[in-house]
Amino acid sequence: MKEITLIEAVNQALHYEMARDEDVVVLGEDVGINGGVFRATVGLNEKFGKDRVIDTPLSEQMISGMAVGMAAQGLKPVAEFQFLGFIYPGFDQIINHASRLRNRTRGRLHCPVVYRAPYGAGIHAPEHHSESTEALFAHIPGLRVVIPSSPARAYGLMLASIRNPDPVIFLEPKRIYRMHKQPVPDNGEALPLDRSFILREGSDITLVSWGAMIHETLLSAKKLSTEGVEAEVIDLATVKPLEMGTILNSVEKTGRCVIIHEAARTCGVGAEIAAQIAEKGLMSLLAPVKRVTGFDVVVPYLQLEKYHLPNVDRILNAVDSIMEYV
Repeated sequence: MKEITLIEAVNQALHYEMARDEDVVVLGEDVGINGGVFRATVGLNEKFGKDRVIDTPLSEQMISGMAVGMAAQGLKPVAEFQFLGFIYPGFDQIINHASRLRNRTRGRLHCPVVYRAPYGAGIHAPEHHSESTEALFAHIPGLRVVIPSSPARAYGLMLASIRNPDPVIFLEPKRIYRMHKQPVPDNGEALPLDRSFILREGSDITLVSWGAMIHETLLSAKKLSTEGVEAEVIDLATVKPLEMGTILNSVEKTGRCVIIHEAARTCGVGAEIAAQIAEKGLMSLLAPVKRVTGFDVVVPYLQLEKYHLPNVDRILNAVDSIMEYV
């Protein structure tokens, strides 16, 4: 079986679902003729035609609004924003309409739309190209927020998102678009939404992360193992709704937790996880919950970017400080 990258897995999932379900349509800037800025939609226009792969004008508000109208009338649109930082003009349609359509119509209408966007830092891009603002969407009732961390998860979670009857914000960590390859069967099997995945079993400390930061988290766990500390690594995968059962069970076993994300620290998803651990798992803790995050600044340019992103050393330092509690 051919090994593919994360971006190729997204493309594979789109090909599969468009062939399976003629109601699935793709729209966005340059998604058709050019195959998308990162090549996520390459080949779709040739296979399914311009009526189902729609090149739009340069208007994020129009893209988000068109998707709501399409979804309300029975289609299953997958709308691409070229970068997460470009999505903000579309907030009105996403927050005021897509997320509320089921409630507003008391269930008579629903909104099966997937809003895709490359997100995160690490490719030395300028402002608006390196945003990690998943917490903005996680705060909105009616939205799901899904973030894959590997090719296999990107394929399975994309299929599940398209098949979901309500709106999904699907954020693709572009730093790892082509970092790893793995075999991904093109069998149409979706992965479950609304749950976390244990990537590594451990007994001494729980490491929780998602998206591109899973890479550094797993490297940290490997390093810790050589020092006699066995870390359990949890991939959140679905940021909203937050499935805390897996995390709480792990913390009950290990007694310690570090949460790692590249988004700004204040009011990030890590803060919500820490709060829920405090509310529901306090008696399991042997040490305070730690967060290793980005800083409360706009992602800096070029060489400074690497200092903004959490790295293995920062994760190990957080673990060391927690392991000092006995």
